[in-house]
Amino acid sequence: MPEYEFVDVYVPRGVSRKEATRLLTDHAEYGHWELDRLSLHRDGSRRVRLRRRIIRQLRPTW
Repeated sequence: MPEYEFVDVYVPRGVSRKEATRLLTDHAEYGHWELDRLSLHRDGSRRVRLRRRIIRQLRPTW
């Protein structure tokens, strides 16, 4: 089963949808993150959880 690491990103309500999209796209392109969960709150703020797979290197057995 793959292991993931998570990061939570808070986007305040004053941030436009276009700016939020650009922010999340930058995380995805440069940090190799993918969207795990998005919560839209009543006040217009968003809480986004991003994840990326942890790749463990196996040590050689000599």
